[in-house]
Amino acid sequence: MMRSGNPALNKKTFENLTNTSGGVMTLDGTVNKTAISLGLLMLAAYYTYANAIINYIFIGFIGGFVVALVTIFKKEWSLITVPIYAVLEGLALGGISKIFADAYYPGIVTQSIMLTVGIFFTLLLAYKSKLIKPTENFKLGVTAATGGIALFYLISMLFNVFGGSPSPLLDPSVGGFWGIGFSLFVVVIASLNLVMDFDFIEEAAESGAPKYMEWYGAFGLLVTLVWLYLEILRLLAKLNGRD
Repeated sequence: MMRSGNPALNKKTFENLTNTSGGVMTLDGTVNKTAISLGLLMLAAYYTYANAIINYIFIGFIGGFVVALVTIFKKEWSLITVPIYAVLEGLALGGISKIFADAYYPGIVTQSIMLTVGIFFTLLLAYKSKLIKPTENFKLGVTAATGGIALFYLISMLFNVFGGSPSPLLDPSVGGFWGIGFSLFVVVIASLNLVMDFDFIEEAAESGAPKYMEWYGAFGLLVTLVWLYLEILRLLAKLNGRD
């Protein structure tokens, strides 16, 4: 049974797919599509970061959310929607990164990128070498933790919309013990989701999923990597502002 905490990759993702091209999904193809998508994301992020354009944050995230929904429900369109999603997310991340760099210290962005890339390749190596085995209990625990974090974010967002004070756990300027501990926990869970994504994509490739699902697999990894980068950025900001 396929299980993932990633909303883009779940047990129903590869059900009832139609293959009109005759090609099948491969791991190498998914890696290539992921590299292309990350390249587009980083180019867009560099553009907004270097030019200090923060007005694209809202456009990027809202547009990215809409395109993500289209991708999830129309997987056969992934060849078109995933590159668009990567560019939109990049526009938003560049603006957010600029805000953090100005508010805390310039090196925070470089450190966050290096940590994200380092975690990605370390966990990929650990997965390929079988040092980490995504058992059903592992998947259940990570999925439950991811769902709990998502619920906490949703409740906090709704609370803020109706005039409540923002949770100190989500405030990057609050560097207390609980705030740092919470962000560290979220970073760990986001990282472990990468392991589940690797396993999910490998199983899908072995099952002979359609060729366009290589782009969808890349999309699933992008979703996790964007989340991981933002949480590392928040964690480093809290560490910088700790009492």
